Amino acid sequence: MKVRSYNIGVIPGDGIGPEVIQEGVKVLKAVGDKYGIKFDFIYYDFGAERYLRTGELLPDSAIEEFKKLDAIYLGAIGDPRVKPGILEKGILLRIRFELDQYINLRPVKLFEGVDTPLKGKGPEDINFVVVRENTEGLYCGIGGFFKKGTKDEVAIQQDVNTYKGVHRCIKFAFEYCKAFNKKCPQKGKKVTMVDKSNVLTYGHDLWVRVFEEVGEEYPDIQKEHYYVDAFCMFMVKSPERFDVVVTNNMFGDIVTDLGAMIQGGLGIAAGGNINPDGVSMFEPIHGSAPKYKGKNVINPIATILAGAMMLETLGEHEAHQAVESAVQKAILSGKIKDMSAGKMGLTTQEVGDLISNFV
Repeated sequence: MKVRSYNIGVIPGDGIGPEVIQEGVKVLKAVGDKYGIKFDFIYYDFGAERYLRTGELLPDSAIEEFKKLDAIYLGAIGDPRVKPGILEKGILLRIRFELDQYINLRPVKLFEGVDTPLKGKGPEDINFVVVRENTEGLYCGIGGFFKKGTKDEVAIQQDVNTYKGVHRCIKFAFEYCKAFNKKCPQKGKKVTMVDKSNVLTYGHDLWVRVFEEVGEEYPDIQKEHYYVDAFCMFMVKSPERFDVVVTNNMFGDIVTDLGAMIQGGLGIAAGGNINPDGVSMFEPIHGSAPKYKGKNVINPIATILAGAMMLETLGEHEAHQAVESAVQKAILSGKIKDMSAGKMGLTTQEVGDLISNFV
């Protein structure tokens, strides 16, 4: 068997990040041994501890190193000792922007044996993907204050949408739909665009026009359009309607957390920050959960599934499927009692061991 080798940058980060990353790496090593894949894990200590110790967030030299990697594996960023936004903007958002990871890819998939709060819905109903634009919109941080600190204060933050950014995001969604249909032939070929163009006139008008333009290149794929408020209602009422959903940065951030809840909670929700032509980064979508730090009770499945997404993006499709299958077997084994932190019936390390043994 010819061994494939990958250089993976690992950022354990803050809070429970190091604990879940440890289990994700464990599973990657197990699947690598089985399928002839060698991982060289390069660890970076970027996060709260380094910032509090040195005042440094993410040096330029690190960005240059990241560009030479095959992928990045991230635990979690955020610490109550640091003002909100400093670590997130200085590390997480900077990596996304500097490496042009312009797609945030979020599968919303309910595994068999996992409870959903949606009455009467099962795995056959909850299986879609959200393609979120990841480097534009309100997250660009363009804006400012006028008369700050007075009763006449004005605060402005601009929603930036470019033709290039919108076009490549929507194009990715249609291409992903073709691939998704091959993996899930029971699902229809459909791309749903979500916006608020009835109120947010300019940027969202651009999204509508580009969606129509790109859609013409894919006559075999259904197209539909929802305002974000209606979309949220139907995510709860009829999630089976959706296959691939494409939306902007802000709405994508919001609807994917709703997606996490209907698929069983943050403990099982993974995401990828994708540059199709460069270096992508994979992470659980939960935060750093500092109250659980060091207690060995957090659910590592989201991080393990983020590792599976990384395998798929690297082209290791068999290994990707093996990890997803191992997660499903672990859930159906009955040994994991609940997806919530502290209620699993197993420790974080024991869940990682269980899944590794099923690979």
